[in-house]
Amino acid sequence: MKLGIVGLPNVGKTTLFNALTGSKAETSAYSNAGAKPNMGTAKVPDERLDWLAEYYHPKKYSPATVEFVDVVGVSTGGGKGNEVFQTIRQVDALVEVVRCFDNDDIFLEKADAVRDAQSFELELILADLEIVERRLERAKKNAKSGDKKYKREVEMCEALIAHLEAEKPAREFEFTEEDQDILADGGLLTVKPVIYVGNLDENGMADWKADPNFSALADYAEKQGAAVLPVAAKFEEDLAELDEDEARMFMEDLGLTERGLDRLIKTSYDLLGYISFLTAGEDDVHAWTIVRGTKAPKAAGKIHKDIERGFIRAEIVAFEDLKNCGSMAAVKEKGLFRLEGKDYVMQDGDVTMFRFNV
Repeated sequence: MKLGIVGLPNVGKTTLFNALTGSKAETSAYSNAGAKPNMGTAKVPDERLDWLAEYYHPKKYSPATVEFVDVVGVSTGGGKGNEVFQTIRQVDALVEVVRCFDNDDIFLEKADAVRDAQSFELELILADLEIVERRLERAKKNAKSGDKKYKREVEMCEALIAHLEAEKPAREFEFTEEDQDILADGGLLTVKPVIYVGNLDENGMADWKADPNFSALADYAEKQGAAVLPVAAKFEEDLAELDEDEARMFMEDLGLTERGLDRLIKTSYDLLGYISFLTAGEDDVHAWTIVRGTKAPKAAGKIHKDIERGFIRAEIVAFEDLKNCGSMAAVKEKGLFRLEGKDYVMQDGDVTMFRFNV
């Protein structure tokens, strides 16, 4: 899973990236550090894996990871040709950082989260418009052959152009089943799922529900069907430098029970339809990321293609059953240990052993 941290310049994207990944990327205002995207990974918090580690005392602990790309800020008014859009096209979803704080040393205007979110989306719409216009030109040339596929593509492109020109994102366009192949390789930016991160300062985070900018952003996100989270990126970056006890103390001062970064990663999983199955033993406890609805053999292939190829069965216990029973022996005694075949659809938290033969 690759998530792009995007937004306008100087809103806290790189600060959030550093907090998530433990990186030390330059964050000073108006620096050229963002000329190229920063890349890093973050561990996916999973209390289930922590419990399994306590149970098995493994030699290795392998949480799932998420790749983050810190994209240079998109300036408003740039429109077509902005080279950073190619980077954004390569990610699975957008984490859009929106300023909900004031800083007179950097910004001439007071924070207006909805204005900024709309401005950024307009830039993405303009980039999509350029892509679709080029595609329409090619489709019209190819349609002269009489091929119905290209005729349909012309119709779709013309309708989508009108939609984008009305300043509506492509995710709100009604694509038909016939459009799916066209959509899959179209490189459109505004079809990507979005998580809005309202970046507050420490004072704002202490009472984020009452912050007018965050409230307005939350309403805006709800109308779009998008996720939204309050985060104090600088505070999270500072927390990352502390040991666990100190971090917990500072969180308690703000009334926080969970790091904003943990919520962001979990929300990303939900947004993209991902789940984790778990493997556990004395050698390793490991979380494996799969798409919801994946069948057992395909999930086995995440570990090794030979396991998928020679799949015989999956031996499974739901994590909650294992935790409640306290031991694998108790799970088996209560009949909660299951043998599943090739048609079994994996569930989030399945503690699994695959049997195979190649």
